Amino acid sequence: MARTLQIHPVDPQPRLVGQVVDALRGGGVIAYPTDSGYALGCTLDNKAGLDRIRAIRQLGDTHHFTLMCRDFAQLGQFVIVDNRAFRLVKSATPGPYTFILRGTKEVPRRMLHPKKHTVGARIPDHRITQAILADLGEPLVSSTLILPGEELPMTSGWEVAEHLGHLLDAVVDADVDDAAPTTVVDLTSGTPEVLREGAGDPSRF
Repeated sequence: MARTLQIHPVDPQPRLVGQVVDALRGGGVIAYPTDSGYALGCTLDNKAGLDRIRAIRQLGDTHHFTLMCRDFAQLGQFVIVDNRAFRLVKSATPGPYTFILRGTKEVPRRMLHPKKHTVGARIPDHRITQAILADLGEPLVSSTLILPGEELPMTSGWEVAEHLGHLLDAVVDADVDDAAPTTVVDLTSGTPEVLREGAGDPSRF
């Protein structure tokens, strides 16, 4: 059963953030709040964790997982960002946008789209998420916590714990800023293509 951790949304307690990171480093899967609803997360090297997220969300092999990055410098280590994409991503982050980009060799092959070799990447505007990423020191492999048959992500920590606690290792119980999922923008073709309209304003693309 998952451990539920109540973390302050403005001033995250380092001790509790450390417990979340310990769960991740121990091979766990967590549910945590972001600026666009709850998400599921595990570390880059956690193949079993990735499989668990796929099972919870009932995802196929072509689903784009997201690298939740602390800042633009970290994002640039894991995805290929040309000059045009650089300007677009820089202007929209941090915020509720996920960008589809080609992955670098730093991204495990199992995370990449099997044919396009692409992956999602984003920089969240949420204090708790940023605190977890800072302590972890690497991106989180992430997927918005949208249950099968639903269109919107879960937004309540106690609800996540009640419904999915038996499948997770830790649930961070805190407020989310928006109930809508991220706006997803594909930047691989040279012309931005909005694949999903969500919390982020798509008109800028």
